[in-house]
Amino acid sequence: MSIKGLNMIGPHHVCVLYVATAGLQGPLMGSDEQEIVLLIYVIVDVMQNKIVGVQQYPIRPLSADSEDTILLEPLTTDSGLTDELIKSSGRLLDNAISEFDAYCNSLHIDPHNPGFRLITDGQLPLRQCLHPEACRKEIELPFYYTTFHDLRKDASRFAGKNDEMPQNITDMLSCLELNPETENEFYKSEAKDMVNIVQKLIKEGHKFDLPENIALVLEPGICSKDDEIDSNCVVRARGLPWQSSDQDIAKFFRGLNVAKGGVALCLSAQGRRNGEALVRFINQEHRDMALKRHKHHIDSRYIEVYRASGKDFLSVAGGSSCEAQAFLSRGAAVIIRMRGLPYDCVAKQVLDFFASGDSSCTVLDGTDGVLFVKKPDGRATGDAFVLFANETDAPKALSKHRECIGSRYIELFRSTTAEVQQVLNRSMDPKTYEQPAPLITPMPQVPLLPQHVITSGTRKDCVRLRGLPYEAQVEHILDFLGDHAKNIIFQGVHMVYNAQGQPSGEAFIQMDSEQSAFITATQKHHRYMIFGKKQRYIEVFQCSGDDMNLVLTGGIPAPVSPAKAAPALLSPGGNIIPTGFHPGANFPGYAPVQIAAAPMGARQFFPPPIFYWPYPSPPVSPTSYYAPSMPPPGAMPPQPQLQQQMLPPDCIPMQAMPGPIPQMDGRILPDQMPRPEHEKPRQNFSQYVELII
Repeated sequence: MSIKGLNMIGPHHVCVLYVATAGLQGPLMGSDEQEIVLLIYVIVDVMQNKIVGVQQYPIRPLSADSEDTILLEPLTTDSGLTDELIKSSGRLLDNAISEFDAYCNSLHIDPHNPGFRLITDGQLPLRQCLHPEACRKEIELPFYYTTFHDLRKDASRFAGKNDEMPQNITDMLSCLELNPETENEFYKSEAKDMVNIVQKLIKEGHKFDLPENIALVLEPGICSKDDEIDSNCVVRARGLPWQSSDQDIAKFFRGLNVAKGGVALCLSAQGRRNGEALVRFINQEHRDMALKRHKHHIDSRYIEVYRASGKDFLSVAGGSSCEAQAFLSRGAAVIIRMRGLPYDCVAKQVLDFFASGDSSCTVLDGTDGVLFVKKPDGRATGDAFVLFANETDAPKALSKHRECIGSRYIELFRSTTAEVQQVLNRSMDPKTYEQPAPLITPMPQVPLLPQHVITSGTRKDCVRLRGLPYEAQVEHILDFLGDHAKNIIFQGVHMVYNAQGQPSGEAFIQMDSEQSAFITATQKHHRYMIFGKKQRYIEVFQCSGDDMNLVLTGGIPAPVSPAKAAPALLSPGGNIIPTGFHPGANFPGYAPVQIAAAPMGARQFFPPPIFYWPYPSPPVSPTSYYAPSMPPPGAMPPQPQLQQQMLPPDCIPMQAMPGPIPQMDGRILPDQMPRPEHEKPRQNFSQYVELII
């Protein structure tokens, strides 16, 4: 029988290819991104069932220069490979591939002939190891590496056990009633076992006529919302660089066959790529191998890979627009997305934009190759998609990124059929243009906390908790303190919130004595708080009332001595009330002092307003602090009736002033303050009032 006749029914030469990496072997080979360290080629003449060529190539990984240990222990114990052999005799991967091509030519065997086929132990050696590594290292593999035979499937088909696929070489030997090889003429004895299995199949008349193929190019395809997608074939990739195209994602999954139009880039609510993509494979076998690439890398970024459903894929890639279906069915090789177009831009301007300059390119089908994205009422959005016929047009078109049409610069991105469908679906949905809810919910108006509740002074009768879980409430703090909680005074738990009203992870607690605060800080410092599944150690410090106020006022120290600082606004125990603030019925016993203060000097200290966060938990009534911006004077409606003034009992009560309130500077000064401190020019104030206790 002639060689030409053999081409009709199967290969005339098969080459057993054995691959080993520096890391995991067996079913997890390739899942750790370790580099290839061994390639073994054994060429078998099918007509004579005879070995006609053997080549073994130890491969030197790129990490060999920086790492002392290259091979994991299981590989060194089961083979003749050592770290010293790899470093001394290993060659680079691309050199080994070129050397095998030259070796085949020396045997007068053309590996590029369709009658030459590779045979591997399962799918992993080529799909998970050789092709991904060659793609990362930018090595162009010869085309015959895209067609191979899975020896496990051929052995199962020969034995008539299609439902029981062999999982390793040992299973295949048992299925064919062969004994494992004892003489180790190769670096790995499994390579000789594979050769024995192949020769057994050839001897029994088995034909290698069902090859596996590896797709190197992502083919475009159109997906409709009415299509049925198998959920066992879809994964979600997360953490992608925002500028990644469908081709970049296909390269990440190089070696696995992605379905036509099977890459759908996910968009955010603003229509921009959010670093996620849904990928659909041709079958579950390829999907399962894709899941093993979880936390593999694109450049320096690791990519998370999870299972997804067919419904998820359709929600992103499925389309119902007839205009989009007609646009995408023109058979373009490249789709470019334009963003930032003038609202009055027409198709001719787009054609001229790409035809101008040194990197000119022609849009497919003229004006029919331009699709403008419009709102439901027909108004322009500033986006458009453009088709090009050839892959070589892509770099030319993208080189015009940020060039101008009129006075506007245009952003260009490579796009996909799924993105076209997704953008058009959103553009025609009226909900897309509804006003989004604010990201931060405005804090409700809450009353001021009376100043006499907040302690002050240098007595260290407080403790400061730091490192609390953000979800922690007062009950969790009480549980954490245990028996020490009974020493907390009334309204003594103060949760600290930031300016956005969110927990800061800190709290202050007022204890009944310095001794209680000392014992609590000593026994609870760096102890763990259990919160659900979280376990956080908490820092506990003893502090004073002045320390607490220093944190609550944003780290600005208040005047510590009236004799050494600017004149104090209030006497000890007083309150600062913003003009125009009315506590209302929440504090019926308090009302703001009816004095409108004139602007104070730059030296004067103004602590931010302190608010009370109500949380009933007797006997401790916690308080929470945050500092939102206060409403301007007059923003809140005036109270129809006057209430009792908000002053402690040791201050002089002031009578309400009839008629309009003149602007004046109201100061309450302690009697121990020296008079010369206040005899300063007062030309900034139209009226000056001193109230001296």
